[in-house]
Amino acid sequence: MEKMMTLKQTMDYVEELGKYGVVPGLENMENLARKLGNPQDGLSFVHIAGTNGKGSVSAFISEILQQAGYRTGRYISPVIFDYRERIQVNKRPISQKELCRKMSVMRRICEELTAEGKPHPTAFEVETAMALWHFKEQGCGIVVLETGMGGLLDATNIVSTTKVAVFTSISPDHMAVLGGTVRKIAEQKAGIMKPGAAAVAFKGDEDAVEVLKEHALSLGVPLTLVDAADARRVRRGLDRQSFSYGGYEDLTITLAGNYQIENAMVALAAVRALSEKGFPVPEKAVYEGLSKASWPARFQILSRKPYFIVDGAHNRDAARRLSESLEFYFTNRRILYIIGMLRDKEQDKVLALTCPLAEQVFTVSTRGSRGCSAWDLACRAGQYHPNVTALDSLEEAVELSYLLADKDTVIVAFGSLSWLGELIGIQERFLSQRERPGREAGRGRNHMRSDLHGKQKKD
Repeated sequence: MEKMMTLKQTMDYVEELGKYGVVPGLENMENLARKLGNPQDGLSFVHIAGTNGKGSVSAFISEILQQAGYRTGRYISPVIFDYRERIQVNKRPISQKELCRKMSVMRRICEELTAEGKPHPTAFEVETAMALWHFKEQGCGIVVLETGMGGLLDATNIVSTTKVAVFTSISPDHMAVLGGTVRKIAEQKAGIMKPGAAAVAFKGDEDAVEVLKEHALSLGVPLTLVDAADARRVRRGLDRQSFSYGGYEDLTITLAGNYQIENAMVALAAVRALSEKGFPVPEKAVYEGLSKASWPARFQILSRKPYFIVDGAHNRDAARRLSESLEFYFTNRRILYIIGMLRDKEQDKVLALTCPLAEQVFTVSTRGSRGCSAWDLACRAGQYHPNVTALDSLEEAVELSYLLADKDTVIVAFGSLSWLGELIGIQERFLSQRERPGREAGRGRNHMRSDLHGKQKKD
């Protein structure tokens, strides 16, 4: 019997897998899937690719399908709070016991493959194979599967039983891997289309749409384009938004951000295409699914007076959408930023698009091999804003932001998703402590911080 790792051993092993980096291609996945009995062949998929919006569209589709009574698997990345979030069945993350059991088997399989002279799979390949195995074992009727990067050579593209391929907005990101133009990036993402499936795409960048059209035509795949201009009776708000589209009247979503109505429209088109592929969805499930869908760290409001918002904007398109939402919801309001970004992201593009809206910019460090120090990010941000401060910790960023804010201020934490889960926890604890009677007055006022000139000074 397989000796099962403890949770700590499992997470240590996941950390160790990171050394194998990112290796585009399907050879490793084919080796893993074969050892597991090719679980993907017994499942049906909604496969989602795109630069921005994958997580939100996945959340909408998954919730609608669950409301329709389907046992729904969902595979996402990156995660916000807990590693187990990436593998879900009906919104329940894989249990610690199942994670440890399955990862123990995956470790043995990886050892077998290397003993046979085959390459060691990467972390994402191991996780993807394990997810497919879990979904098959759990008897999922449909799986909503997000790509990790690109599409054609992405580990998730091991699947061949896709019912609907979904494409959210496509824009520059991961250009060193996927290509230096939107057209090349779209060519990679188009690779998730399969003969016999349907395709749904957001009508965004013209070059990207043209590539998707060409690929769909070559495979004989019907392609539905979702045009944001087709939404009617649009009412936008921070707590709820409503719109009419595709024969549905007065649909409601609770996700904030101007762009979320577009994501909901893509999800609706995908569900309709899925219905035509043998997965009917009642109208009631559509309304309930959209209204109940949630997705953290996407223009998520943590508190009010002052507003504290977190958003995973880490590339130029996401930064543009964040700026548009801030201008729409918070015209002429005082805005403070907390920004942390990985080193390989489009830092200059993001900063140029967002910094003009802020009164003050705080930068924080991101960790790992791709991490960027608060100081280095502050030096970049200083090219786009006159008032930038590099901070030593997320705790300091939260405390200082609240110290400088009045009830009408808007605090916005954004950038790479890797640190936002931790920040959300810190913000919640800070508010909880602040609301306790007898809290020490002025706590956090006398901490040390660094300005862009490298001096140490007190607030």
